[in-house]
Amino acid sequence: MMRYITPTPTMRKSPFPRAWIKTKLPQINPSTQVSNFSLNSHTQMEVEVKLRLLNSISHQKLSNLLSRFHTKTLIQENIFFDTPKSTLASNNAALRLRFYDLDSYSILSLKSKPELSQGISQVEEHEEPIDPSLARSFLANPRGLLDLTSSSQIMKRVKGEFGADELVCLGGFKNVRGVYDWKGLKLELDETLYDFGVSYEIECESKEPERDKKSIEGLLEENGIDYEYSELNKFAVFLSGKLPT
Repeated sequence: MMRYITPTPTMRKSPFPRAWIKTKLPQINPSTQVSNFSLNSHTQMEVEVKLRLLNSISHQKLSNLLSRFHTKTLIQENIFFDTPKSTLASNNAALRLRFYDLDSYSILSLKSKPELSQGISQVEEHEEPIDPSLARSFLANPRGLLDLTSSSQIMKRVKGEFGADELVCLGGFKNVRGVYDWKGLKLELDETLYDFGVSYEIECESKEPERDKKSIEGLLEENGIDYEYSELNKFAVFLSGKLPT
């Protein structure tokens, strides 16, 4: 089982500047406000194939190879929160706000019980849509998230299950995700930009991960694209403060 690395004060990053490439994404429904959290909240077990590409050359080669299967590009900003004593991370949980295309759309999520082995990841994921302007305010005022416990199932869990009575913003990273429809699979090709470097990964959410992993490995190997099984998820890489080697 993979465990998150508990952050030290020196690991915490400031939120990234809002210098983003723009892409056209669906707009959030104006009626989806914080008061509707309970109507839109859902929990699932996310199972993914995760393969790390070794360098930018491999990433570009795969991007070119998949270009005719491209469906969209997503620009993501991921910001994380924890208690001052890292209660969530020490219990293998991660509280995240994800912003798409600056502030066009945003999601509050709680991930827990992560497992990552031989390129296959399993994690429990609880998600709720949240108004982007409200979500953005929590970067400067993390405590405001705890005020959502009456309307957000996630924040009820954070406060009740983990006993969080104070939150701090850990900062985060940005991600450029190319999405491809290839042989019935939705492949996600990531270029992840941390303060300390850039990493590359291909992911695929799957109901039959062993089968789909073999298909993706075949694609990479047939085209001479170097890869390894991912050993850490992106949040764990962020907390470690260094790229996988």
